[in-house]
Amino acid sequence: MHNSHVAPVDVLDLSSFRLHSGEARRLEVEVELDGLDLATERYVARPPRVPATLDISRMTGGGYALRLRFEAAVGGPCMRCLADAAPQLRVDAREVDLPGGGEELDSPYLTGDLLDLRAWAHDAFALALPDQILCAPDCLGLCPVCAVPLRDVGPDHRHEAARDARWAKLGELRLE
Repeated sequence: MHNSHVAPVDVLDLSSFRLHSGEARRLEVEVELDGLDLATERYVARPPRVPATLDISRMTGGGYALRLRFEAAVGGPCMRCLADAAPQLRVDAREVDLPGGGEELDSPYLTGDLLDLRAWAHDAFALALPDQILCAPDCLGLCPVCAVPLRDVGPDHRHEAARDARWAKLGELRLE
């Protein structure tokens, strides 16, 4: 449940939990999701602050295994018809940070014991986006001739084919 008086967590000091190897902690936090620019359009999380579940596990060797889960809608123009779209996304992201474990085990969101939760939530949200953000899965888009939304005019919407002016003189030709 959204609690408006709780400040969202941007950076979390994992050392404050004093976890030993093999210990874990589950936190209920609130994260703020920054907007995204896709092509020339702006998309935002709805709501911009969401409750999230963060699982922190301390690994042997001093590293962390992390899991972040939350849900939010992505709001902005439909990529087919430009109407308002807000598909719901479910985010389930994992990160591992093990000092000396190589590039694959080096999380960009952890500096020492400081977790940049806001950056991680933003990137996880962006990675959860569908290929196309649509107002409805079956959106038909816009008529390529008159730009009316095809959902408003039905399947029989048609236009007469425009005549090519370069061939106009041939229309005057009378063969007998």
